[in-house]
Amino acid sequence: MAEDLDSRAEVIGAQRLVLVTGPSGAGRSTAINVLEDLGFEAIDNLPLSLIPRLLDGPPRPVPLALGLDVRNRDFSSSNVIELIDKLTRSPDYVPEVLFLDCAEDVLVRRYSETRRRHPLAPDASPLSGVMTEMDLLTPIRDRADVLVDTTELTPHDLKAELTRWFQIRPDSRLSVSLHSFSYRRGVPRGVDMMFDCRWLANPHWEPALRQMDGRDAPVQDYVARDPRFAEFFARTRDLILFLLPAHIAEGKTHVSVGFGCTGGQHRSVTLVEKMALALADAGWPVSIRHRELERRMPAPLSFGGLRADDTRRALDDRQGDGGVKASGLGEMR
Repeated sequence: MAEDLDSRAEVIGAQRLVLVTGPSGAGRSTAINVLEDLGFEAIDNLPLSLIPRLLDGPPRPVPLALGLDVRNRDFSSSNVIELIDKLTRSPDYVPEVLFLDCAEDVLVRRYSETRRRHPLAPDASPLSGVMTEMDLLTPIRDRADVLVDTTELTPHDLKAELTRWFQIRPDSRLSVSLHSFSYRRGVPRGVDMMFDCRWLANPHWEPALRQMDGRDAPVQDYVARDPRFAEFFARTRDLILFLLPAHIAEGKTHVSVGFGCTGGQHRSVTLVEKMALALADAGWPVSIRHRELERRMPAPLSFGGLRADDTRRALDDRQGDGGVKASGLGEMR
């Protein structure tokens, strides 16, 4: 369905627009965040009276997702239905309604667990507010194009379900970033997988190689001559390739892999450079970052890395215009 709507919007030059609503506590805010991660321009809790102003002008280059909240003073089912009908009649828009539903007892439990007051019943029990809101939203629920019941869903499950419906990128495979670093300076934040390279032969002890780094062929050759290198590299590559589809199944859009050595200059950089080529050959979008080398440079890394070396050119050839870039690095609501 998502692909059909994207194709229709592209053919007629219209703006794809997703209206996201549902009872409080069913996951609207979570859904908005997911759609933003999927490439939508997402705006939550926008008053209905401001939507015409927002939509005025030429279509945006990306689809738009708007979260509609019953707490807005101009919110009513009739106003929302009128908005849906107006957008449906207009040739400038391809609208759809995403409704997040949930069982009443689960909504009451969620409010009890968070000790929050229901917006429609601040001085009464959460059940009273839930029932009032359910009645208010029933006409909109009946007009939903996509109805997702979050009663049994975790935020992770909801993300996976919405990704299935609203993935807009032509290549839904997650991106991979590879980081080299020095253990002496601590491990990078947010790394999903980490490999220790300190046991490999160290070029630092070779005077001719000490001032070079792992982007230089002599250093890479020296590290690769370690009799343990080939098997370590092959096993690590195969493990990463085995795990990447599992991360997709978990709803992730990005995986970060770290390689560390003592100084972050030779062995870890070599592993990152070689692994980037291997993963690119397997068809994965790859970015690289050499943390310690960046600290030595007077300016940040530019697109394509520190230098236009053979690795970057090879990666550009493998990945087309995307290339390999040197880059920086709940509760249902």
